[in-house]
Amino acid sequence: MADINSDALNGLLAPAEPREGKAPAPDARLITIIELLFFAYRDFTRDADAILAKFGLGRAHHRVLHFVDRNPGLRVADLLEILKITKQSLAPVLKQLIDAGWIVQQTGIADRRERRLRATARGSVLARRLDQLQAARVSGALAACGRGNEDALRRFLFTMISAEERGRVETLLPEPVATGR
Repeated sequence: MADINSDALNGLLAPAEPREGKAPAPDARLITIIELLFFAYRDFTRDADAILAKFGLGRAHHRVLHFVDRNPGLRVADLLEILKITKQSLAPVLKQLIDAGWIVQQTGIADRRERRLRATARGSVLARRLDQLQAARVSGALAACGRGNEDALRRFLFTMISAEERGRVETLLPEPVATGR
């Protein structure tokens, strides 16, 4: 793993304007939300991680398998755009999924340079089992919060996505997000 030297880290953390002392901390309510997001993500992924580990797979494999299963015939180029990763980081993950029989890769019909991906029957069963686990956690949390909060939660999560990415993301969702625009 790359080591971040202190000069590079200082450049990333430097305030826009030099100040004396420490930068002010964000509002405690926002820090609470940030930490809740960290802990929620940890637990949201825990059950899926345990199943994936049995097959020697991890979260990167899960993300690839999820989007390939939901979008049969997905182009590798589109998967790279969805995940915002490089070919170099996708290649070993995709190779492992293909070699283990979770995904198949085919050349495009109209353009032979395209690589199109599909989950195998086995891959689809795994992807949907992982979806079921995570859907159960989300459903339980929504039920505990009281029905009717789903739209507000969807709007919150959607607006957490950078504005320039929202249109692209929305095309991938099974239903549109009511943003009140």
